[in-house]
Amino acid sequence: MKAVIQRVSRASVDVNDETIGKIGRGFLVLLGVANEDTDEDMDYLVKKITQMRIFEDEAGKMNLSLKDVGGEILIISQFTLFASTKKGNRPSFTEAGAPDFSKEMYLKFIAACRDCGIHTEEGEFGAHMMVSLVNDGPVTITMDSKQKH
Repeated sequence: MKAVIQRVSRASVDVNDETIGKIGRGFLVLLGVANEDTDEDMDYLVKKITQMRIFEDEAGKMNLSLKDVGGEILIISQFTLFASTKKGNRPSFTEAGAPDFSKEMYLKFIAACRDCGIHTEEGEFGAHMMVSLVNDGPVTITMDSKQKH
């Protein structure tokens, strides 16, 4: 499971010119799922992301978490995080998870973030989405659940 976490002052996602998810201060998370991902991979990323301390404290040091600042999360499914560009100019997405499995893991990931007590919004799995954000910093962090150690 791969994630791109962007610290934002606001973010939203539209499908067919309708806003379906919108947050203020918090994280925009682009989430990619592979077929071999497990609940352990999901739990690892949920814990790391929801407890990540990348908001400034009063001294200007990145020391505060989402909960500390009352932050929110907007989660967008993003199979293109598994793009392989090794051959040719057209990316291959064979490492991305099958749609049914990926959707199940995506929805479980959203539920797990909500279970942590963080207001969580979501995109629409498999839809063409228009994502808008104001990256605060900018701060962008990538994570891969297979690189825990």
